[in-house]
Amino acid sequence: MDGFGSTRGYDRNPMVVRDRRLGRASSAWARSFAADDVRPLIVGRGPIRKEAMDVFAQMGIEQVGILLSEKDSIVYTHALAPELRCIHPARVHRVKDYTGATKDERVKLMHEIVAIARAGGYTHVFAGYGFMAEDEEFVRTLEEAGLVFIGPRSSVQRAAGLKDEAKRTALATAVSVTPGIDDATRRIVLRRWPDHAALRAAAEGRGLLRDPGAVARLAEGVPLAEAADALLAAAYAARVDLYTTDELCAELERGAAELLARHPGRRIRLKAIGGGGGKGQRLLAGVAEGAAEPEAAARARAAEVPALAREVLAEVKAAGVGDNKNILLELNVEETRHNEIQLIGNGAWCVALGGRDCSIQMHEQKLLEVAITQEGLREAIERARAAGDERRAASLERELASLARMEAEAERFGLAVGLNSASTFECIVEGDHHYFMEVNTRIQVEHRVSELCYALRFENPADPADAFEVTSLIECMVLLARHGERLPRPVRVRREGSAVEARLNATNGALEPHAGGVIVSWSDPHPHEIRDDQGICVKNPDTGVFMHYRLAGAYDSNIALLVTYGGSREEAYLRLCEILRTTTLRGSDLHTNLLFHYGLVHWFLARDVWAKPTTRFVVPYLTLVGQLSVELGGLDFDAMWAELGARHERRLAAQAGDGAEAGLKKVFALKDTLVRRPVERICAEPHLLSAWLSRNLGSFEVRSGRVRWLKNPVEVLSDTYWLLNMTPQPHAPAAHVIWDHDEALLSRALGFYRRLGERMGQAGGAPSWPALREALSQPEAPPGWDGELWRRVRGAHLGFQAGLELLDALVLAGDAARFFELSVREDGEVVIPERLLDRELAARMRKVLAPPPATRANEIVAVTGGMFYAQEAPDRPPFVTKGSHFEAGDPLYVLEVMKMFNKVLAPFSGTIEEVLIDGGEGTIVQKGQPLFRVRPDEAHVEEDAADRKRRRREQTMRYVDATFDPEGP
Repeated sequence: MDGFGSTRGYDRNPMVVRDRRLGRASSAWARSFAADDVRPLIVGRGPIRKEAMDVFAQMGIEQVGILLSEKDSIVYTHALAPELRCIHPARVHRVKDYTGATKDERVKLMHEIVAIARAGGYTHVFAGYGFMAEDEEFVRTLEEAGLVFIGPRSSVQRAAGLKDEAKRTALATAVSVTPGIDDATRRIVLRRWPDHAALRAAAEGRGLLRDPGAVARLAEGVPLAEAADALLAAAYAARVDLYTTDELCAELERGAAELLARHPGRRIRLKAIGGGGGKGQRLLAGVAEGAAEPEAAARARAAEVPALAREVLAEVKAAGVGDNKNILLELNVEETRHNEIQLIGNGAWCVALGGRDCSIQMHEQKLLEVAITQEGLREAIERARAAGDERRAASLERELASLARMEAEAERFGLAVGLNSASTFECIVEGDHHYFMEVNTRIQVEHRVSELCYALRFENPADPADAFEVTSLIECMVLLARHGERLPRPVRVRREGSAVEARLNATNGALEPHAGGVIVSWSDPHPHEIRDDQGICVKNPDTGVFMHYRLAGAYDSNIALLVTYGGSREEAYLRLCEILRTTTLRGSDLHTNLLFHYGLVHWFLARDVWAKPTTRFVVPYLTLVGQLSVELGGLDFDAMWAELGARHERRLAAQAGDGAEAGLKKVFALKDTLVRRPVERICAEPHLLSAWLSRNLGSFEVRSGRVRWLKNPVEVLSDTYWLLNMTPQPHAPAAHVIWDHDEALLSRALGFYRRLGERMGQAGGAPSWPALREALSQPEAPPGWDGELWRRVRGAHLGFQAGLELLDALVLAGDAARFFELSVREDGEVVIPERLLDRELAARMRKVLAPPPATRANEIVAVTGGMFYAQEAPDRPPFVTKGSHFEAGDPLYVLEVMKMFNKVLAPFSGTIEEVLIDGGEGTIVQKGQPLFRVRPDEAHVEEDAADRKRRRREQTMRYVDATFDPEGP
């Protein structure tokens, strides 16, 4: 091991690697909180598992065990859990999976974990943030077995973790909540057994009154709603169903109809009470908010709820006998941000550690999380006032007030439920108002964002100078599990001004999960990078070589968490930008969202890092990037380069006479790779064009369809090499960096303009680029210049600028795609053009960013690899069978990719002639694998290749006309 628990030679970041052994503290009081006698068993996976192993080692904990599933070990080649490189084999305990598909399987696994813990001598269990981390029954099973759960106790899991219970607690503690229905299962029970006597009879008839406490909870004096909840709880504990899935679906349909009657046109969100990580949620589509909706139309929309509810239950695996199937119905607040407050408590005290803005998300999955702290907001307000920006300062002051209210409500909620570990209080924010959404009774994926901003200082009540600091939330959870109420209320101490996390996922250009890729190399981390990568970058201890790793997709799509920090939010974003710029991931069939993040971070840096995007920002942004791709796809840069060269030659011949064009031909030959390599790389990846346009936002303006540069295009070209990480690097392959002769030519050009600016400059310094360009357009030498020298200077200027019109083409592509219309107002609100909210346009642009696999006209193939299901739930019929007719947009099958269930819709109308796969119980399929042989209703007509080529040339020539200046540069 390297240092304190670091198993990676590259991981020496002092922000996360430190000695946490309180048993070696100089203070006897601090030593009394040592936790090196804890023997934890880690039962989760993902980046948190490796992080926990490191933190435990830093705390001096020597006996640590982990579970290992079949999918993490033997099912896929090159997909062995990378953490195994850092732990003794005797501490690896094999299980079939980390959770179960049914209630029986989950219960069996719970008892298997208890048996493993007892046999292995473990005292504590740590679940991280996945699988059963929020399962009340699991935690209670551990407690009854005498094991300690490193996380909230079972009573907290019930009061705060179940979404229906949490919402009721929030209402009881004066926390604002979203309108909706949280008692569908209670309504079913009271519809069937409407009074106390009927409830008791139902309980007695099902053998649920053996516990004296159950009898008391059903007594006449107990409020009827509480008695119904008690009956439900007793049934769940006994694994008895009081209602069927069909009854639940019918009740939810009635509830949806009620909501739609009160709130016409609104969308409704369905949420499983035990969902998490974005799973177990569906949206019922709406119409224009407040618009008149006929009663029949509202009923028709409500009738769609049962199918969505079944999808939810299947996704969270709560469709079995005895499962708590309750689903919440909530009005979907459309223009919302997702903010959350980090909490830590011991049951007697509860402390908030600031907030996190998690609004950048898609498919309910967070992508980018950034810290929100009161100190950081106050400093941003001061900077805005110093710059004379009162409107921005006022907006940030409202943010500060909102954060203070959320932190106060979160602490109040934590105390109400007796929170005894880490949890997260999640809210949706609409304007200056916020609403409680849910509590995650576990550590969050993005917890580092908070722990980098705050440490916890525990002071001796008898001597405040006698203290120790905790900088890891996992460390604090262990101390709470070991010492609980002995720990005094801590003081939060500021560490960094801000922190930000980007989730590196195995997704394609449209952010859809992509399984099966193999990582063959990964560059070392940046000095300010904290890379939680599950141990993927742990190199072979014998050879020091990176070991290949397959992204099998058996679980979620996350590969790693890229975290950084800074004195301010802007500095944190700049560091994240540099991390993304210098990160190199290579492999086979490897698709990640690295470049999406790179473009996104540049978008915020160019506009406002304190911008307030809503949770629907990513889809319009992706749609815009797709439109960039469409615009680029219509251009032939080979033809553009050749035509620009020809036009330059003709213009020079007309101005200077025969023979002059020969010199320009040589210039274009010399500059061919210098200009075209970076431009073509940008054109091959629209996310890079997004980054380039944002980075250069202040370097140009577009007037009447032509680009006017405010910065020398030679400097822009040099910066483009930096942006693409193509600057000279020792030992880098030539294909990935600027070539030597191109670097020499670029250096000459930069040196030429630097010296020219110095000579042409006045007392105030070098002239602006527009002023210098205007001076160079004049044939007459300025005062103090020799005429011949000026002629040569103008000739050199012409040569250095020739061909840089390709940069103009990039700007014009952005302008044609209306890239700059997605903007930020002075108050931080993001302006999303209405056209980018069009769902059909978004769907088309997703296909542009991630083209579907090639297929024959009479086949439907798998859109990606994953687990194929023919029906939406095990007890439902297949969507289609042989002979079925389907319309465009009808569901054909379900594809589970990285634990997300995606209903795949028909791209056209037709009839199933043959089902090519049996997927009733789930079958692994590959991208492009034929699933159905079909007869389309309409014959598919391919576009003529000659027509396509002609259109492309016409568009290319229009760009040449717009970029080439007949008068010269």
